[in-house]
Amino acid sequence: MKEEERERLLELSKYEKEYYEKGFTHIAGIDEAGRGPLAGPVVAAAVILPKGCLIEGVNDSKKVSEKKREKLYDDIIENAVAWGVGIVDNNVIDEINILEATRKAMHEAVQNLQVKPDYILIDAEKKVDTNGIPYLPIIKGDALSISIAAASIIAKVTRDRMMREYDKVFPAYGFEKHKGYGTKAHLDAIRENGICMIHRKTFLKKFI
Repeated sequence: MKEEERERLLELSKYEKEYYEKGFTHIAGIDEAGRGPLAGPVVAAAVILPKGCLIEGVNDSKKVSEKKREKLYDDIIENAVAWGVGIVDNNVIDEINILEATRKAMHEAVQNLQVKPDYILIDAEKKVDTNGIPYLPIIKGDALSISIAAASIIAKVTRDRMMREYDKVFPAYGFEKHKGYGTKAHLDAIRENGICMIHRKTFLKKFI
């Protein structure tokens, strides 16, 4: 690992370092993928990395290419103390709204951790049921915390893989390319074909 990358990762680990120094032993980062799309689930991930763990290339998932994210997904899972995922589908999103669905996915991600954290760092969200575990919401946390960045990659890759599978079931919409986001091609496909069973109806009222 180059020294410049090591320094970047050490800076990205400053929140983890602070809370380890306060006596916490298992610090989880939480992030989500899929708040904005017109179709598919919202996915959250929780990741506990070992103390001092620096995985080369880990960053906010939006700053990493799809190919690199796939490799980092494997690296994170291989190195993590524990990781968990929460998935809330489009029907539940329509029922309880995207904000509550995101919180639900985050709660499920924490529940699915094989090791219970004693502190949690969360990307921005302030009201998450963590089963009483103390947590800190960090604005733009996926760019400021290595644990949240790792969680952002797990969530993004998990959701992208799901959308690629949905593309095989609903090939008319191009989910493999846009992953359900509101691109021109996606909107044109909706106008031509109507909505399918994974579309978020509350996001697409004008098309119904």
